[in-house]
Amino acid sequence: MCGIAGAIWWDSTLAVGQDTLRRMTGSLRHRGPDDDGHWFSPGATAGATESALGIALGHRRLSIIDVAGSAQPLGNEDGSIQIVFNGEIYNYRELRKELISAGHQFRTDGDTEVIVHLYEQHGLDFVNRLRGMFAFAVWDSNLQRLVIVRDRLGKKPVFYRLEAGRLCFASELKALLQIPGIPRNLDRDAVLQFLTLQYVPHPHCILQGFSKLPPASMGILQHGQWSVNSYWSPPYDQPDLSRKSVGDWEDELRSTMEQAVRLRLRSDVPLGAFLSGGIDSTVICGLMQAQLDRPVKTFSIGFPVQSFDEREFARQAAQHLGTEHHEAVVTPDALGILPSLVWHYDEPFGDSSAIPTMYLSRMAREHVTVALTGDGGDELFCGYDRYRAARTAGWTDWVPPQLRQLISALVSRIPASVEQRSFRRRLKRLVESLAQDPDRRYLNWITIFNAARLDWLVSPELRSLSQKTDPAACIFEAYGKFPGRDFITRVTATDLQTYLPCDILTKVDIASMAASLECRCPFLDHEVVELAARMPIQVKQSVSRSKKILVETFRNLIPPAIQTRRKMGFGVPIDHWFRHELQPLLRDVLLSDRCLSRGLLNPGSVRTLVEEHTSGTVNHAYRLWNLLCLELWQRTFLDQLPPATAPTVLS
Repeated sequence: MCGIAGAIWWDSTLAVGQDTLRRMTGSLRHRGPDDDGHWFSPGATAGATESALGIALGHRRLSIIDVAGSAQPLGNEDGSIQIVFNGEIYNYRELRKELISAGHQFRTDGDTEVIVHLYEQHGLDFVNRLRGMFAFAVWDSNLQRLVIVRDRLGKKPVFYRLEAGRLCFASELKALLQIPGIPRNLDRDAVLQFLTLQYVPHPHCILQGFSKLPPASMGILQHGQWSVNSYWSPPYDQPDLSRKSVGDWEDELRSTMEQAVRLRLRSDVPLGAFLSGGIDSTVICGLMQAQLDRPVKTFSIGFPVQSFDEREFARQAAQHLGTEHHEAVVTPDALGILPSLVWHYDEPFGDSSAIPTMYLSRMAREHVTVALTGDGGDELFCGYDRYRAARTAGWTDWVPPQLRQLISALVSRIPASVEQRSFRRRLKRLVESLAQDPDRRYLNWITIFNAARLDWLVSPELRSLSQKTDPAACIFEAYGKFPGRDFITRVTATDLQTYLPCDILTKVDIASMAASLECRCPFLDHEVVELAARMPIQVKQSVSRSKKILVETFRNLIPPAIQTRRKMGFGVPIDHWFRHELQPLLRDVLLSDRCLSRGLLNPGSVRTLVEEHTSGTVNHAYRLWNLLCLELWQRTFLDQLPPATAPTVLS
């Protein structure tokens, strides 16, 4: 796992020199502490004329495969093709054999050189043969072409900025901000998207003029022209209705998952797994243990608050599978971790489960360099409670709209529980939404500030902007991609294209890379995804059960208590924090003149949110966390130049 950075310019006044490239890669050191490398095209640093094309490629390396070799940037035999690569190609051994048979010669034993020769052999079609997680840039001097690629599900990130005379790119936004004179102007549309979704969706970026390469995309710059094209899509529009037996699905799921795990066990460094005690992580650990001749090292963390502590289930899973289990109890120090959290995530990021993910990654890194995770299981196999809620709510759609509106209005008057995970709170939210159309209902469940609350929260300027462009447009666009499928399948496909890459995978990538730990996700092997996408909904979900096929297929790996347990999620008690230990920070930051004078928020609305929550009247924990992350991000990235390394104290 690594960090990449680079630039291509055709205006010499925008050249990226050696010092700048080293600052860019230096800001990515946490992603690759083992080595660094830099490459410039001939003449790129020798005062080329305005019309000359210059290339700079930089790399930070976390050595996983071919530890002693495969230094980057890496070229082909004559140096005409160069690559910087972040990720893992799990089928590199099979591809290497094919390429050797075709006459290619290798000087390393790693997966990076495989990509170079695969590009030589197949041109732009090479990406369809890759099975892995990746973000890389290939420079082809013969064709004067730069190709930047991101993996199918979006596990590895790519930020870029295209301007007149230059394209620059990097694994993280902070690396691009090391370029002298590069502007840092807030994109107010992106602020609205963040307040709505708790992340900024691709291809947008929180800063004007910057973008994120979408998952399954290939960006090509040639002859000064930049284009971005998709090379893959999950085949939800190709349901397989021919099978008569659920057993057929189970057999194929088991064999596909076994292969996905087997490929992800390829490593030249110590390897383990995250184990929460949920179905997904238990299945992954069980498949790992079945294929290894030694106990898998598994890791979980717990919290003093019982409703957020899964350690007992993790212990049951570890004992059932025979893993070498490690666990720790942490009392998250939000004041201590917040500055580092904000710096590492580059953009405002409102998912508070980033905090325990960082703690878990640090703990695992003390023992291993690679950890397998259960990410993706919920989206593929209907694991989230909101999928069952959507199914339940759908049963009421036959009720006349006027009656549903009356019921919703009456329930809205009942005070909600202030407990972050209470049943009453979830039930109230479900019943209140019954008057809405299914698409809008689901959107309101997944948003932090829905349209009405957003209008109430933001300044008149932002309110006017939100009426011109829908901050949730990416959700409705994803809804519409597979119109032939049932509603639950469509919302899982929507989450796979939006919430998964923009929230879950971003969270895991940044938290793990902050600890120099590589995380691998077998559920997100594209062959597993394609299989799940073709499954009919009744195979995955019933009235009483989620992840039906997952539990039935791997019942032997899952202890009985875990097969039927409610999904807990991976979070921290921010509702409690904001009423107690974090209340001074909340008030000092959100009610400060510095925050309220930025022109983004309605000061009265912010004060109401703070007072209602701290008094115990209403639970605004997630909304306040979003606002806190936004303000702290502005202080770190806009009010000053972001530091080259993670800060340890708030400023």
